[in-house]
Amino acid sequence: MYIGCHLSASKGYKAMGNQAIELGANTFAFFTRNPRGGSAKEIVEKDVLSFLDIAEKEQFGKLVAHAPYTMNACAEKENIRQFAIEMLEDDLKRMEYTPGNYYNFHPGSHVGQGAEKGIEMIAEVLNMVLKPEQSTIVLLETMAGKGSEVGRNFEELREIIDRVELNSKLGVCFDTCHVWDGGYDVVNNLDGVLDEFDRVIGLHRLKAIHLNDSMNDIGSHKDRHQKIGEGHIGEAAMKRIIAHPALKDKPFILETPNDEAGYAREIAMIKSWL
Repeated sequence: MYIGCHLSASKGYKAMGNQAIELGANTFAFFTRNPRGGSAKEIVEKDVLSFLDIAEKEQFGKLVAHAPYTMNACAEKENIRQFAIEMLEDDLKRMEYTPGNYYNFHPGSHVGQGAEKGIEMIAEVLNMVLKPEQSTIVLLETMAGKGSEVGRNFEELREIIDRVELNSKLGVCFDTCHVWDGGYDVVNNLDGVLDEFDRVIGLHRLKAIHLNDSMNDIGSHKDRHQKIGEGHIGEAAMKRIIAHPALKDKPFILETPNDEAGYAREIAMIKSWL
């Protein structure tokens, strides 16, 4: 399996690759820029080439880059939406330094405009920024339904995908905490949830998993991650998720409340389950 966690991109790609190996990981996630937005770190081509050598040698799985949390493609304020467009365009160009990987983002918050309007605006932005020549697959993340989030159910994600012309460049990142908090019972009916995902979106679009336990009960719409096995999803359900044949060979990314030692323990524990 491919298992990793979020790493800091501040020291560059080679450093992230070496850190992943130290933690026992064979993939990782990273924010393309400060999680709260702003300018991105300059990419040094020599550093990228060193990382690509490491990734090939260690047989890393797909990387799952993450857009800043502040990026809102359906913001009501035009300057915020324009900033999202500029970030997306820049990030997708930068992703081509490490071709063939994933770029994940929270679809956005409609902030009172309504989900239908939010879906329309997100698809419009994706139609602006996706290019036929790009090798990066852009992932829409499943959301918990907190506030005015778009993507609170599979149907909303499917609506976005259907409105994007180059939707061959789109996939979905399945966040276990988010879908649980959103009302999908991955504890007692994992097969049923994945069948529904397949019916609504298609399992061929499920490209990556954010593996997180939840501090809340099902349907809470709160989005509070917990360490693996210490939340309401629990260890037994997590074991079923990582062993499910429909999820085989996908990158699993931990976003649990941990330090490096905690991530190393979780990665080792998950590996031991297999």
